Parts: sequence; structure tokens; C-alpha cells
Amino acid sequence: MTDSNTASERLLLKGARVVLPSRVAEGASVLVEGGRITRVAEGEAADDAANGARVFKLDGLTLMPGFIDFHIHGSVGVDANEADADGLHEVARFLASQGVTAWLPTLVPAPVEEYRRAVEAIAELIRTQDERPTAARAVGLHYEGPFVNTKQCGALRTAYFRTFKDASDLDDLPALDAQGAAHVMTLAPEVEGGAQLVGELVRRGWVASIGHTRADVETLERAREAGARHMTHFLNAMSPLHHRAPGPVGWGLVRDDVTVDLIADGVHSDPLVLQLVLRCKTPARVSLISDSVAPAGLGDGEYKVWGETITVRDGRTSNERGSIAGSVISMSNAVRTISSLGLAETDIARVASLNPARLVGVESDCGSIEEGKRADLTALDPQGRVRLTLVGGRVAFNGLNETA
Repeated sequence: MTDSNTASERLLLKGARVVLPSRVAEGASVLVEGGRITRVAEGEAADDAANGARVFKLDGLTLMPGFIDFHIHGSVGVDANEADADGLHEVARFLASQGVTAWLPTLVPAPVEEYRRAVEAIAELIRTQDERPTAARAVGLHYEGPFVNTKQCGALRTAYFRTFKDASDLDDLPALDAQGAAHVMTLAPEVEGGAQLVGELVRRGWVASIGHTRADVETLERAREAGARHMTHFLNAMSPLHHRAPGPVGWGLVRDDVTVDLIADGVHSDPLVLQLVLRCKTPARVSLISDSVAPAGLGDGEYKVWGETITVRDGRTSNERGSIAGSVISMSNAVRTISSLGLAETDIARVASLNPARLVGVESDCGSIEEGKRADLTALDPQGRVRLTLVGGRVAFNGLNETA
């Protein structure tokens, strides 16, 4: 269920456990005006701001900053490579029901014409999303490939993989012309011209993220020196750790100036290994992603994705080669998984919201519950289910039993 209130409506979210950057405020209230958080109050002060505000009673719920998913290929039957702006908006509405308030549609390797159509659809969504029913906000674009290793292709289509010779090799991968739009590219630094590719991406203001790789430590170091500081779906689609060949996993675990993201679905990585990564990297250097594909939200079955049949059984995807083909989770599922590992709520907010916001360059505007920031918020019940989502102070999803 969504709500058509405008961003200028005054809202009071009352009685929640509010997850602030450094602590949890019990029984607190958050005042929203003009689409932004204007006050966080506790105790008796929480009642002072109610005059003239629409009040949402959130007793027993936990209010967190809205989740940010910067690696997602689609959901509810819609694929980012093929969708028009209306289809992408359907994904955004579904994401809001899962607590996501910002996202980066993610493209897999494709012909140039397909890239162009897809990026124009994303650009149109960004231009028009404020005029549409409130949903998760697209804030950029993520290219997963095409400069990646064919031997770590996962579910990506190797026919469209590339090598890099000079800056012109990036020119037919269109960028978004929206002001402030984030651009992320996942790449393997061992491809021809890999370090130069990293340098050119950084020069253009893009995030260069290492993934789908078998790079050795020397190659990874060259990429880091060129500006690569993040790793895509860490552990997955990269050569495994070996005590005589540490590769991307060993290198990523010990480099304090490199951050990583994880697919916490219980399929891509064992929970014990997730704990290991969190111990080594700490929550300050980890982000959650969904890496969800078009069948997410549709249940088990067989689906056509990226030109082949993908089977979904018991929450696991499998392509025709037997490889895992993305996930069918949402960020709220990932948050529940991480929560089950005993992570503090402030750290959960960090890995699901603040760290992703920092990576894609929107930290000053969202990613945490602080006065002055956008009211991108989600309320969870004790079982971790999403009950309310605000995007820019507008109700994007309302699953509460009542409001007052």
C-alpha cells in the first residue's frame, strides 16, 4: 500500500526505537517537515512537536534509515537491461515495500544498443520519479562488467565481455546526464588495460569496484593505486583464498582502505564466512547488496533472464550451467540475515544504509537518521518485516495496522 501525501506534509513518527548513528533512542519521535528530518526527540520532548502533524504511532517498531541497494538487476519480473521507465518504477515500488529508499539499477554485459536503451530508461525514471507515485529513488547506475574475467563470469554473458585499450572504449557505455547521479562499474583489474581503466573511471568520477576477478595481489595493488577502493559481492565470482595464493579474497580482507559488499542470502556465502568478513573488515567497511534478479518477489519457478532459463528453488537461483545467477532476496532479507549473526542495530544501519550512501556519494543527504537529512526511513517490526517506508518524507509503503 502506498500513500500520495506530498513532501511538504508535516509528519510525526512517534514512539519508535530510533536507530541513530551511534546509539538506539528508545521510545523516541522523529519530526519530518518539507521532506527532511527536522527533529529527533526523546521522553517528554517527543510530544511537543505533534501540533498540526500527521502522527504515525510506531510503538514496538524500530525506525532505521532507509536501505540503499546499489547492486540490483531487477525484481517482480522486471529486468533493468530490458525495462522501460514504467517497468523500473514497478521495481522501485516493490523495493519501497522492502525498506529500500534509494537504488542503482544494475546492468549486465550487453550489446551497445541494449546499453543505450537501458540507460535512457533509467534516465527517464530519474527525470520523472518525483511525478510518479512515491517509490524508492533511483540515484545512479551500476555497470556489472563488461571488463571482467571470462573465467569468473558467474551468470554474466561472456559474449559481451571487453578489454580496455584507451578512454574511447568507455565512450559507448553511456552515462546518466542527471546532476549528481552516481556511476559504479564492476571490473576485473587483470583484463587488458585494467589499471588504466580504473584510472579513467576515477577521472570521470565513477566508482571502480573490483569483481568477477582472478587477479593476483600485485595486479590488485596496481588497481588500488589507480583508485579502486571497493570490491563487488565479495567472495563470490572471484578466485578463492589459498594460503599460497591469497588472491582477491586474502587481499581484500587485509586492506583497510578497501571496502566490500556482501550478498547475505544464506546461499552465496555461509553465515560463518559472513561473520569472518565482518570480523576482518568491521562493519565500517562492509555494505549489503541484494544482487537480486527479475524473479525476485515472484517465488519458485523457471524464468527467462539474460537469454537463458533461470530456475528458482527454495530461494536459490541456478542458470543452465548450474551457476548461481544472482539472488531473489531483498535488502530487508539481507538485514534479517545479518541481524541473526548478532550485529548491533547501529552496525546494521551502517552496512545497509550509511556505507552504501557513502560509496555512491549521497552520504550528506541520506543514509542515517540525523536532523537535516532527507526523511528516507523504514520501520521494522520485531520479526524484521517492513511496516512503513518514507522516501523524502512521502509515504512509499504503509503496512501499519493503524495511523492516528
